[in-house]
Amino acid sequence: MPWQLCFIWTKRELCQPDNHGEGVDYGLCPKSPTIIFNFSFYMPLPMSKIGKAIRLERILDRKTHRTVIVPMDHGISVGPIAGLIDMPATVDKVAEGGANAVLGHMGLPLHGHRGYGRDVGLIIHLSASSSLGPDPNHKVLVTRVEDAIRIGADAVSIHVNVGAEDEAEMLHDLGRTARTCDLWGMPLIAMMYPRGPKVMSEHGVEYVKLASRIGSELGADIVKTNYTGTPESFREVVSGCSVPVVIAGGPKMDTEKDLLQMVYDAITVGCAGVAFGRNIFQAENPTLLVRRICAIVHQGYTPEEAGKVTL
Repeated sequence: MPWQLCFIWTKRELCQPDNHGEGVDYGLCPKSPTIIFNFSFYMPLPMSKIGKAIRLERILDRKTHRTVIVPMDHGISVGPIAGLIDMPATVDKVAEGGANAVLGHMGLPLHGHRGYGRDVGLIIHLSASSSLGPDPNHKVLVTRVEDAIRIGADAVSIHVNVGAEDEAEMLHDLGRTARTCDLWGMPLIAMMYPRGPKVMSEHGVEYVKLASRIGSELGADIVKTNYTGTPESFREVVSGCSVPVVIAGGPKMDTEKDLLQMVYDAITVGCAGVAFGRNIFQAENPTLLVRRICAIVHQGYTPEEAGKVTL
């Protein structure tokens, strides 16, 4: 328990007149009983800020303050898809390419911890739903922040579909999780996606701006969201969000050239990095692709220059 605050209160009593009847003493009596009240409660400590900063350095590059994250949380939603059959091998490939962190559910470190190779940051995803459920857009918490701490995570993430029928419950979970993360000094990545009956386009700038801003308002340290298609429109998303924004990869893109161009366009308007899953681990050479993405994100390469990077 981070803090235990102890209040000591001396009870004030009415003393009897002395033998000479000179009146009543309303002061503190020498033998007044001491009553101790123990109030135990959670309060964010200054050290939690330091803890969060230290952990953030494990998933963000210290020089560029940007990141290349490879999400591998697809197993719960769609099952053992290509690229996620051999988890340790996939983690090793993206780590060798220079990825700053991998992201997944508790099964990732439990079954994907290598014990060898290049080190890589670990982000534990706290929420989930499956494609077979009645509403795949309804994400529920399946893991606690404390569980992520025990397994050695550098950050946690939570998924919110803004506009979904169960939006209120997901927003409540985000706010509560943010408070817990502040308590323990754990960075929080909020995956904020506009999805629901009122959302005309999941990549529409007004929808993405709102979803991203909600994430920062409710306490996220980093927001992951959709790219809006053009650098001009995505600049509005970045400027309207008070915390770093990283872009999602979405469905696998047709060509590597298109992917690298999207990365470059986003970075040039202030994006803090990428969080690409299938576009990386289902690539012909995940290690090489990660290295090329890192060249743009961390070294300022153009898509053409990055496309010439070799292993």
